[in-house]
Amino acid sequence: MNRDTAFMLRCVELARKGAGHVAPNPMVGAVLVHGQRIIGEGWHQQYGEAHAEVNCIKTVAPQDQALIPEATMYVSLEPCAHFGKTPPCADLIIAHQIPRVVIGSQDPFPDVNGKGIAKLRAAGVDVVTGIASEACEELNHRFFTFHRHHRPYVILKWAMSANGKMAANGDERLLISNDLSNRLVHQWRSEEAAILVGSRTALLDNPSLTNRLWTGRHPIRLVVDIDLSLPAHLHVFDGQTPTIVFNTLKHDMNDALKFYQVTGDVDLVNQILHALYVLKIQSVLVEGGAKTLQAFLGQNCWDEIRVITNTTLHVDQGLQAPAVPASGKKETLTLLNDLVTIYYPS
Repeated sequence: MNRDTAFMLRCVELARKGAGHVAPNPMVGAVLVHGQRIIGEGWHQQYGEAHAEVNCIKTVAPQDQALIPEATMYVSLEPCAHFGKTPPCADLIIAHQIPRVVIGSQDPFPDVNGKGIAKLRAAGVDVVTGIASEACEELNHRFFTFHRHHRPYVILKWAMSANGKMAANGDERLLISNDLSNRLVHQWRSEEAAILVGSRTALLDNPSLTNRLWTGRHPIRLVVDIDLSLPAHLHVFDGQTPTIVFNTLKHDMNDALKFYQVTGDVDLVNQILHALYVLKIQSVLVEGGAKTLQAFLGQNCWDEIRVITNTTLHVDQGLQAPAVPASGKKETLTLLNDLVTIYYPS
């Protein structure tokens, strides 16, 4: 591993400290190096607050301040060149006369996308790009998917018995996953901007769709209720966290309980994804039920599929879980009697 790659991977490590706190901004880490010595480190810690480059420079000790104009700045994502909630980081680098900047990946956000690199080079800064770019893009795959494909990052999730059943016959709820897996699911919820269920799941399971078993922000709740037939007493309407109802009858986005109107004669999945893009919701965890999951699978619209299989539970009669389409790599995790499998597209 060469020097530039090693320092860039340190940027990625630092950036991860901002997980759950900076969205919809990307996670970014920065390292300032003089010779072989790190003299400053920082990461984007909180949405709306200082970016990684600012925090990095702030950590430089007083006795090392004079070394900044001789140092190299490593940053996992292209420095911004525009005024957003904070001033441009490219200007900060230029003002501190940092002569060399190494960038992991170019920022796909239209207000940046190459402009930060161009501003630095115009000021005479030696800019190196594409170092450990795969690790840097993987760090912010939700952010990159949103800006490149104009849709949220889509995760499909379901639990099933050892023989592939995700529900029993009738309306009785089937408890499949164990307590450890349930906590993991709540961690997953805390990592995504929104969570989606269909009307049947909302009615029969009456889920809260919060991450009450984990820390961090609750996801925005999304419910498909085409004819607005769900009763008001359900947990998804309790006001604990914002809920958006996709329906064909009403459009009102002014209150905590929001109604987003769709049309019945156009593909619903693409309408939902377009709505989430317009609403700047960068990721969605689709938790069911079977009809909703199958709609996304039918459109081949998914970035991850996460399946929890209870290896000791067999259900004689029940609802068959969706079939996982052909995929590329997969990851597995065993939690007592539950097998967690995460699939990625080919």
